[in-house]
Amino acid sequence: MSNPKLEVLTPHNSQLIIIDHQPQMAFGVQSIDRQVLKNNTVALAKAAKVFDIPTTITTVETQSFSGHTYPEVLDVFPGKEILERTSMNSWDDQKVRDALARNGKKKVIVAGLWTEVCNTTFALCAMLEGGYEIYMVADASGGTSKEAHDYAMQRMIQAGVVPVTWQQVLLEWQRDWAHRDSYNAVMDIVREHSGAYGMGVDYAYTMVHKADPRNKSSHETLAPVPAN
Repeated sequence: MSNPKLEVLTPHNSQLIIIDHQPQMAFGVQSIDRQVLKNNTVALAKAAKVFDIPTTITTVETQSFSGHTYPEVLDVFPGKEILERTSMNSWDDQKVRDALARNGKKKVIVAGLWTEVCNTTFALCAMLEGGYEIYMVADASGGTSKEAHDYAMQRMIQAGVVPVTWQQVLLEWQRDWAHRDSYNAVMDIVREHSGAYGMGVDYAYTMVHKADPRNKSSHETLAPVPAN
């Protein structure tokens, strides 16, 4: 029997679920810098949009505790329904199960808060009861301590979850730079969200290939004037 985990992620075999990326949940995260966490999650959402990946956004106790999903994530998917829950485990909500089933992809990429609670319980139940393969985006997820995140990741890996990072997912979806229909959009994500890699792309575009800088406003550079 072939091992489905040997199949790379493609735009045709995967779906994404974003779990509880809400302010109050992010306040409790101590395993990763929270601005980095937000950057990575928004980048992953943009990647899903580029490759038309079916995406589910689910929230818990929005009005009473957790607050709204990051605006930057919501703006990637205008008009998308948000699936509200009471349970910490997204698998306990029928709307979530139905959304995953409608998407029809067995490889489920997960970015959520907190790793040790909402991510772990969903992953274990979705594998056990739904027969899904879970790909946990470690750097678009966070726990209440580094130990909480790390041991939750270890527990899930032992159960069969595949650990990934957001940029790994993006580039696995792209796969070949000859795929020009998504090339520019991927480079836009890289330049905005990929740190040193993105800076390097900006440098190569402008200094090597002589492209215009990507800033939208114009700026005049004044020549050096030695002081008297």
